[in-house]
Amino acid sequence: MYHSETKIRVRYGETDQMGFLYYGHYALYYEVGRAEAIRQLGFSYKELEAMGIHMPVIELQAKYLRPALYDDLITVRTTLRELPTGPKIQFHSELFNEAGALLNKGLTTLVFYDPEAKVKVPMHEELRKRLEGFFK
Repeated sequence: MYHSETKIRVRYGETDQMGFLYYGHYALYYEVGRAEAIRQLGFSYKELEAMGIHMPVIELQAKYLRPALYDDLITVRTTLRELPTGPKIQFHSELFNEAGALLNKGLTTLVFYDPEAKVKVPMHEELRKRLEGFFK
C-alpha cells in the first residue's frame, strides 16, 4: 500500500455561507492529494504528460462525514491500496481536521490514456517500478 499526506488550509473563498468548505471543492482537495502523492514518487503530472501519459478521471465518489471549516488546516491522506494491473488506477482520499477527526472520504478512479493513439494504456513502467516496493 502506498500513501502520502499533504496539508491544505481552507480559504475563505472556498467556503459557503455557513463557513463550511463548499462540497464541490472536495474534488479539488483530492486532486491536490493525488498530484502530491505522484510528486513524492519523483514525478509531476506535467512530466507524466510529457511522457505521453494522461490520467483523466472516470469516476468520483465522496462521502461527507463532518464539515471542514474556514481556516481549518486539513490533512489530505491519499492512498493506493493496490498496484494497478490494467489501465485503471484508484486513489482513496481521506480528509482530517487538526484534531484528527475524519471529515470526508473519497474514491477517484482514473485511467492511463495515450492522447495521440486515443486509447487506454497500462501504467508507465517507470511509475510502476517506483510503486512496486510499496506492495511487497
